[in-house]
Amino acid sequence: MTSVLRNTEPQEEKARMSQSPDFTTSSNFKAKTATTSAPPMEHAPPTKNTLELPAEEELIMEEQSLYGLDEELEKTLEAIYRDEPKDDCLTSRPSWANKAEYLLAQVGYSVGLSTIWRFPYLCLHNGGGSFIIIYMFMLALVGVPLLVMEIALGQRLHQGSIGVWKNMTPWCSGVGYSSFMVCFVVGLYYSVLMAWSLYYLVQSFQSPLPWAMCPFLNNSSSFDPECSRTASTTYFWYRHVLRTTDEIELGGLPAMHLCISLLVTWLIICISLVRGLKSTGKMLYVSVLLPYIIFVCVLIRSLMLKGADFGIRSLLAAQVPALYSVDVWRRTGNHLFLSMGSGFGCFTAISSYIPRSNNCIMDASAVALLNLLISVTATVFVFATMGYLATVNSEKCYVKNAERVMNLVTAGVLPPELRLPESLFRHMSYTYPRWFGNLPEPVRVVAQPYLSNCDLSEQLKEVMEGPGVAFVAFTEIIAVFAGSTFWAIIVFLFLVATGLSTMQGIMQGIITPLLDTFAVTRRHSTLLTVGVCTSMSLGSFFFVQPAGSYYVNLLDDYWASLPLFVILIVENVSMAWIYGARRFHADLIIILGRPISSVYRWLWSLVSPLLLLVLFVIILIHLYLRPITYMAWNSSISNEVLQSYPPWGKALLGLLTSLTVLPIPVCAAYILLHKMPPPPAGAMQHPDTDFFKGDAKEENQKTRLRLSPGQIKRKTSKFR
Repeated sequence: MTSVLRNTEPQEEKARMSQSPDFTTSSNFKAKTATTSAPPMEHAPPTKNTLELPAEEELIMEEQSLYGLDEELEKTLEAIYRDEPKDDCLTSRPSWANKAEYLLAQVGYSVGLSTIWRFPYLCLHNGGGSFIIIYMFMLALVGVPLLVMEIALGQRLHQGSIGVWKNMTPWCSGVGYSSFMVCFVVGLYYSVLMAWSLYYLVQSFQSPLPWAMCPFLNNSSSFDPECSRTASTTYFWYRHVLRTTDEIELGGLPAMHLCISLLVTWLIICISLVRGLKSTGKMLYVSVLLPYIIFVCVLIRSLMLKGADFGIRSLLAAQVPALYSVDVWRRTGNHLFLSMGSGFGCFTAISSYIPRSNNCIMDASAVALLNLLISVTATVFVFATMGYLATVNSEKCYVKNAERVMNLVTAGVLPPELRLPESLFRHMSYTYPRWFGNLPEPVRVVAQPYLSNCDLSEQLKEVMEGPGVAFVAFTEIIAVFAGSTFWAIIVFLFLVATGLSTMQGIMQGIITPLLDTFAVTRRHSTLLTVGVCTSMSLGSFFFVQPAGSYYVNLLDDYWASLPLFVILIVENVSMAWIYGARRFHADLIIILGRPISSVYRWLWSLVSPLLLLVLFVIILIHLYLRPITYMAWNSSISNEVLQSYPPWGKALLGLLTSLTVLPIPVCAAYILLHKMPPPPAGAMQHPDTDFFKGDAKEENQKTRLRLSPGQIKRKTSKFR
């Protein structure tokens, strides 16, 4: 536990303020608020003896104009500053050892496994570059403002999601409980994704790799016929790792190897959390930095693959019609909030261990930009590897077409003009399309029904979504690499570390609210951590049964976004319309000690809630009108088939969504029945939740003197 600096008001500051009888209290506050983050002055400011009163009034008006402070905001700032606790405030709340650990925690939580396998898939099937443009637009208008809100609340109130919303708006205090419940459910199945990666990592310490070829039948030299009808990597994923059933309704006992992998996964998670921020912070250097070092290596290797240039060109080709597609906007917004992690309460929990003077706007912008950068970079990697796979599969497809045509010509089904010259078999992907295109049109029409479409673009569209990208497509690429064992180890080590950093953030969103809400848990934090990890590990065993992967897809693809949008809408509305966007904007000015653009007020008040509501309605309509589907393994044909979830699938989604958002109306009804008053004007400045005052004081102590007009212009030009 780290000690916190005492918040002792310097006597010199009080003396200086008391010797300014010619300024009103409001004027003093306006001047101090407007210049809180200015650098120390090189010369003493002009005093009453050297500056006439009209000049002072002109200076104050100039400050107001430059900072965009209207009269109502000034009154809000004055009330907040008056309510700001001036007494010494000590706290035993732990904190991150340094800013680096804090940023690693935020970035590690935000950049999860979905960044690797969902963002590239959405890019491919939703307009390529157009999808990225829409994503950046929504990130700027909604993603960053909501991220600023969650981080600012956590670092200001130093509470988890439950405590934050109790202090902010008691009417909406249930949103904290909803965030806690969503975190719990997501943590159950997300740990299974990490367990799959861990199992592949262990299997990678073999040569040859176990998924590189089909297994032999027992006491036989023949391959398993089910594997011979499909790719060995696909067979290994479905039949060896998952041991999946053909339908979601078929049951079975969990696979022992996955149970062991899941237990080891939760053991690693528990060890990284058991000593609080001390162990978590040190583990972050491994779980966050190591994946990106590995990622750079595999990215360079992927760019050297044959056909990588085709994949990247496909990514850069923006499809303009996608910009006007409602379905593309729906998918983009859905992925944005799921990948960023807003609404789960994890950003609030992580930032609750940072001094209140921390620049939350800069941190939120950095996290959002890094998330975008890593998403785009991961997409380049995936498209490069998929371009390679598309090239290889296209060549195989042309060879199969040629063999089929030759057999049909020999059998007399097709005319002899379709007999291929021997020279075509050397470079099928280049020579065969040209040769076939030069044939007479009647001959091409006769042969067309017997041929498969081997175009590179069509082969690229076969890219899988979800875990299949990592556990099927990547393993297929690794199997043909020189030194495949080495590349398999580092790729799955990358996936395990990425999953661990995200799970650490999710667990902070669960453990921190418990520590803040129940005082007894703070005395036994280690026992609490072990207990939470144990209970969640038992619950996650449900997802390692034979049909467990289908439930993972159901929750991750369809359920997670439903309560998340409800939580985000309630959070946004409660902050902007109940607590007040103007007051929250003033709080941020007090926190940062410098002016903030008023654009955030409009984004919080109008743009964000409206866009969130529209997206939520579109998602509900889409979910109601269209069937929910999943990719299932059909053992009879040894291939994936698209199946619809049974009718109870939507009922399960509705039940889980209702349970997780139920605390919101329940808490509001409780407040209404007990006629509890609304939160006070200084809810975010309540002494019971105001920590790290000394840090804020130490940072801003030298910036309370007035600036000259020239300094004010230079200081504020970048905020206008």
